Amino acid sequence: MRVHLLGSAAGGGFPQWNCRCAMCEAARARVGARPRTQSSLAIRGDEGPWFLVNASPDLRQQLETLTPRQVDGVRTPPVAGVLLTDAEIDHTAGLLLLRESTTPVRVFGDEGVERALRSGYPVLTILERYCGVEWQTLEPGCARPLEGSSLTVESFPVGGDAPRYLDGSDVELGATGFVFRDSAGGGVVTYVPGLARLDDGVLTRLGTSDLALVDGTFWHDDELARLGISPRSARDMGHVPLSGPEGTLEELARLERPRKAVVHINNTNPILLEDSPERDAVRRAGVEVAYDGLEIEL
Repeated sequence: MRVHLLGSAAGGGFPQWNCRCAMCEAARARVGARPRTQSSLAIRGDEGPWFLVNASPDLRQQLETLTPRQVDGVRTPPVAGVLLTDAEIDHTAGLLLLRESTTPVRVFGDEGVERALRSGYPVLTILERYCGVEWQTLEPGCARPLEGSSLTVESFPVGGDAPRYLDGSDVELGATGFVFRDSAGGGVVTYVPGLARLDDGVLTRLGTSDLALVDGTFWHDDELARLGISPRSARDMGHVPLSGPEGTLEELARLERPRKAVVHINNTNPILLEDSPERDAVRRAGVEVAYDGLEIEL
């Protein structure tokens, strides 16, 4: 199995266009912090094509970093389908960039995600007017073979609220994580870019993986308030913070089996600074800070 991290930042990317925090300024100056595009992953098994997990607004340049295994014709799609962990704008806006496809785009996700992307933010409806959409519903807890590939995927709930554009609607929706297994070459990868709770189901899946890519959005629960940006906490926004008691880093440090890395890192998170004490704490916990272009083969 091969994993290619296309984007490692949270919504807005890094640096964020309207932010002058210390982290964003360091990234602009290319001093002690590397710029990052918005969260997305490509994965493929020993047999079969690449699949995309989440379609960020930065998708065009991200896909340029992938090379299809076989080139057949002038218009060759680099991915065979898109799996969505949620219906957030920064994970779905890139679907519209696929409208030039010569065949319907295969999209996988929770039933609530489909409802959101047809009513509150009708990305699927728009895409259908161009190239077409082949929607595939993923049932939580059920392993699903990905056609044409040696991969199977299992989705599982990780909590969180529906996107803000659904305020006032009757759509009930949280985020999901994905467990990928390769029947040809072996290997188990769990990808959770949004994590609102660390329950036994989540921890068991992480602990039995070979590679765990986990939500690292915020370091502090009150990170945005400390910077005067917003009164909303990390947990209010559906993210367990990395630091503190019952934080994600403490739990990840206890896991012995998987290789562990944090993804979906907000521009305000001090772990983005390579010489920060927070980055050092992540290293000492046996966890990596993922970056755009990171490739891992299992």
